[in-house]
Amino acid sequence: MINLKRAYEKPSIEDGIRILVDRIWPRGISKQDLQIDKWWKEVAPTTELRKWFQHDPGKFTEFKVKYMEELKSEGTQKASLKELKKFVKEQKSRPITFIYAVKNQEYNHAIILKEIVEMED
Repeated sequence: MINLKRAYEKPSIEDGIRILVDRIWPRGISKQDLQIDKWWKEVAPTTELRKWFQHDPGKFTEFKVKYMEELKSEGTQKASLKELKKFVKEQKSRPITFIYAVKNQEYNHAIILKEIVEMED
């Protein structure tokens, strides 16, 4: 099972493996304070899609479709998603936490990414 946590929340031992899933580094936070184990930036939405979405709840359904299409299309996102799924599967029962920076905890790409990674192939 994958947990989700904002980058601005204090790291805890329960987080297990902390993976930053944003394309850009969270503002105002140092590498030491973030305490991530991996940065999987290629699985994040493209800059264009992120800017279009602007975390507008009214656009979330369409954003989810577009983001999933991005992850399925050929290129670095698809390859990176495949690597992430493999990595998560190899961790067996170790806790994993996807770290993201956006304020909106209900409408963001990390929720969608968690859902995709936890789906069986």
